[in-house]
Amino acid sequence: MNLSHSIFPISSLYVGDLHPDVTEGILYEKFSTAGPLLSLRLCRDTNTRRSLGYAYVNFNNSNDAERALDTMNFDLLKGKPIRIMWSQRDPSLRKSGLGNVFIKNLDKSIDNKSLYDTFSAFGNILSCKVAVDDRGWSKGYGFVHFENEEIAKKAIEKVNGMLLNGKKVYVGKFIPRAEREKQLGEKANMFTNVYVKNFKNDVTDNELHEMFSKFGNITSCVVMKTSDGVSKCFGFVAFDNPTSAVNAVNEMNGKEVDDQSLYVTRAQKKSDRQRELKRQYEQLKSERYSQCHGVNLFIKNLDDFIDDDRIRKEFSQFGTITSAKVMMEDGRSKGFGFVCYTSSEEATKAVTEMNGRMIASKPLYVALAQRKEDRKAYLASQYYQRYRMQQNIPYGPPNLPYVLPTISHGSRFYNTINHIRAAPRWASAAPIRPNGTYAASCPFRVTSRPSIPNNSNRNSVLARPITGQQAIAHSRPNSKYTANGPSNVTRPTAASMNNVGDSIPLNINSLASSPPPLDQKQVIGERLFSFVGTIYPELAGKITGMLLEIDASELLNMIDDQESLRAKVDEALAVLQAHQHKLVKD
Repeated sequence: MNLSHSIFPISSLYVGDLHPDVTEGILYEKFSTAGPLLSLRLCRDTNTRRSLGYAYVNFNNSNDAERALDTMNFDLLKGKPIRIMWSQRDPSLRKSGLGNVFIKNLDKSIDNKSLYDTFSAFGNILSCKVAVDDRGWSKGYGFVHFENEEIAKKAIEKVNGMLLNGKKVYVGKFIPRAEREKQLGEKANMFTNVYVKNFKNDVTDNELHEMFSKFGNITSCVVMKTSDGVSKCFGFVAFDNPTSAVNAVNEMNGKEVDDQSLYVTRAQKKSDRQRELKRQYEQLKSERYSQCHGVNLFIKNLDDFIDDDRIRKEFSQFGTITSAKVMMEDGRSKGFGFVCYTSSEEATKAVTEMNGRMIASKPLYVALAQRKEDRKAYLASQYYQRYRMQQNIPYGPPNLPYVLPTISHGSRFYNTINHIRAAPRWASAAPIRPNGTYAASCPFRVTSRPSIPNNSNRNSVLARPITGQQAIAHSRPNSKYTANGPSNVTRPTAASMNNVGDSIPLNINSLASSPPPLDQKQVIGERLFSFVGTIYPELAGKITGMLLEIDASELLNMIDDQESLRAKVDEALAVLQAHQHKLVKD
C-alpha cells in the first residue's frame, strides 16, 4: 500500500468491530508487533466504562502503521474479525462523499473481508464495511470509500451489474439520505403500496382485492399468513399509481367492515417506520419536558415501602401536585420517584424544605428533575473542570489517549498500559504528583497505581506501592493526620459510628451546617478513617478512599450500622488484595 503520507501524517489507525472483552493490553500486545506505539486509546462509555467497540492506535512512523494495516486487517481478536482503516481527523473527507461507493444486493455470505478483497484491486481503500443488523447478519448492502473519485468511478464501471456469489449487484456513487430526499422532492411523499390490518382472519386474497379494487388498478394483493396457513389479519395492496393508493388510505382507514375497524396506511419499510416512531417519540418527550420544566422534582433515597400516596401526602403541603410517582420494577420500589407541581414557586419551596428531611428511616434527596442528556453534560463539565485544576496528573482522563512509554529490557519491551485497568466502583482517582505524592485536593482517594518506573526499579515499585497513611501524610501535612495514622480520633467500639465520643452525630442536617470550606465527603472520610484504622491500620487510607466512591447518603446509613460498614470494608479489602496480587504477578 503506497498511501500518501501527507494525508495521514500522524500514522494513526482506527480499529473497529472489536469484541466487548478486548482491552488496551490485548490491543497493545497485538499492534506492538508491527512497531513501536506512540499511544493507544480504547474508547469507552463515559458512564459504564464499557468498550464502545473501537479504538485508535498511533505509531511512531507511518511505515509501521501501513504494515499493521496490510497484515492485521480482518484478523480474529477474541473470535471476532477486526476492521482497520486510517484514522481521518478531518471529517470533511467523510462528509463530502468523494470516492464513496454504495453496493447493494450483496449475498449474505459476503463479509467485510470479501468486500475489501473484491474492491482493493482498483486502488487504495480508506474504509470498507458491510452493514449488519443487531445479530451481526448482513443487511445485503455495504460501502467502500476509496482514496479518490477516479478510483471510485473505475470500480463502479467494472463491478456494477456483475455477479458476486451468484447475485447481480448494484454499484453506484453514495448519495446521503438528505440529498436523496431533496432530489426526490414531492416524489418522496408518493406511494403505491398500502398496508391494511384489523380485518377478520377468514378474509382471503380475493376478498381483499375486491374490497380495494374500486380505487384503481391493483398490481398485487396478499394476506399475510403463518407457516400453518393461518391469517395474520394484515396484508398489502399495491396499486399502479399513487393517486389510487392515496384515495384508498383516505377512504378505507377507520371504516367498519364486518364489525371490524380497518387500519389503512402507507406501507413502509421497517427502518422508515422506526425512524418515524422515533421522531414522534422525541417530539412527545420534548413537549412533555417543556410542560414540566422547572416544576418537576426528582426524589431519591426512598424507603421500599413508600408508595405514590405517601409521597403525594408528604409533598402536598407545598402546593398543588399534578402527578406523583414512585418508580417500580417487578412490583418493588426502585428507591426514587417524581413529583410535579403546577408552578415553579411551589417546586422551589418543596426543594428547599424537603431536601435532606428524614422520611421514615432515610434522608431524602430532592432536586429539580433533569433530562438524561442535560445531566450527563453537566457531570461531564464538572469532571472536566476538576481535571483542569489537576494538570499535574500523569495519566489522562478516560476520554484522552493513554501515552505508552516503552521500557527496554534486553530484547523485550514493557509498557505502562499493562498497569492501567478499567475503573470499576472501587477504582480510585487520586492525582499523583511527579514526585510520587498525592494532591491535597483529594486526600482520601488514594491509589496503588505507580508512577512510570525506570528499568532498574520497575518490579520493586510495583511490589511496594505507597501506602494509604503515607499518601495522607504527604497530601495533608497540616492536618491532624500523621504518617502513623490519625492523632486525635477516638476509635469506635459501639454498633454505630455516630457514637464516637468527641464527634457530632453525622446526618444530612449536620453536614449541611458544616463550614463551606469543609467538603462533606471529607467529613465523612475522617469518620470512616477512624473506624477502618481499628481493623486494618496499614490500609486505612486506601480503603477509606475506596469507600468514598459510594454515594454520601449510603455512607451515612453505613455509619449508623457498623456491621454493614465492616462488610463493605472487607469487600474493599478483597478488591485491593486482588489488584495488588495482579500488579506483583505482572
